[in-house]
Amino acid sequence: MLLAISLAFLIEKIILITVILFGSLGVAMYATWGERKVAAAMQDRPGPNRAGPFGLLQPLADGLKLFMKEEIIPNGSTRWIFILGPCLAMLTATMTSAIIPWGPDITLGSHTISLQVADVNIGILYIFGVLSLGVYGVMLGGWASNNKFSLLSSVRAASQAISYELAMGIALIALLMMSGSLSLRTIVEQQHGFWQDGYFSWYVFKQPLGFFIFLVCAFAELNRTPFDLAEAENELNMGYHQEYSSMKLGFYLFAEYINMFISSAVMATLFFGGYNFPFMDQVAQALGAGSVWMALICVIVLMIKVIAFILLFMAVRWTIPRFRYDQLMNLGWKSLIPLALFNMLVTGGVILWLLK
Repeated sequence: MLLAISLAFLIEKIILITVILFGSLGVAMYATWGERKVAAAMQDRPGPNRAGPFGLLQPLADGLKLFMKEEIIPNGSTRWIFILGPCLAMLTATMTSAIIPWGPDITLGSHTISLQVADVNIGILYIFGVLSLGVYGVMLGGWASNNKFSLLSSVRAASQAISYELAMGIALIALLMMSGSLSLRTIVEQQHGFWQDGYFSWYVFKQPLGFFIFLVCAFAELNRTPFDLAEAENELNMGYHQEYSSMKLGFYLFAEYINMFISSAVMATLFFGGYNFPFMDQVAQALGAGSVWMALICVIVLMIKVIAFILLFMAVRWTIPRFRYDQLMNLGWKSLIPLALFNMLVTGGVILWLLK
């Protein structure tokens, strides 16, 4: 009996991991199409419209092109590290999705199905741990290429990521002081609905400055414009993946879009209530709190928030010019970190004042 329960639990988790993995790959694939369409709309041109209706088959054509290209490994490169770099970038990009609660639990009779792969009580620390590992994929790829431009780009990317992780972590400390938990499931449950105890329940209303700092740092962590100094074509020819071709290059490009999708999900979870939405209790009462339909609606709500963040990332790319590298580092060390510290101290003071 115990073995059967364990086997059912294992199969359930494998199915959930498979759905999340392929869902992340699908979103990343069509984010490339979406980015081109957003750019086209902002620049008054049609965008991709040849491969399939509305260009919807363009991501498949791009993927096929990458598969068909010749695999080139430079003679002067360190071969096994050169191959390890994009694999590590892709692995760390997909690992973060394991702790995101994609929806409420589904109750089928006496059995409860969780839409979260792992509800660990140090979820936010896990995110930062995986983020720090992602830097190794970029650093190893740039160093192993034995190309000075790639190496310089990877050094830029690593120092940028480390600098902005500090401000991001301090901004999150203020949120953790309010939530009292590192578990993403607990943080989502604290933002239940939209209005609670005479105030907005979403943390974006309680921590607006913390959210702004986190958002700016997310742009820098993802190497998105205006923080895309690691791929500055004008200065570095291309970037840390200059020597890569075929699917190794595809892994790096895919990892960036998966990271954008997961980062959007994390921001929606931490600051915008996750899968919670206004009048949630009334809808749950009508459909059943643990029903499949209620879970489906919650997943759709979370995905709408995620897509809104992805569109923001894309719109900013075609709006704001790139920083110089010294401006980027000054912003991180001299502006965002002091601002995050100020926000943390003010939050601690307000919490102490309210406890009196």
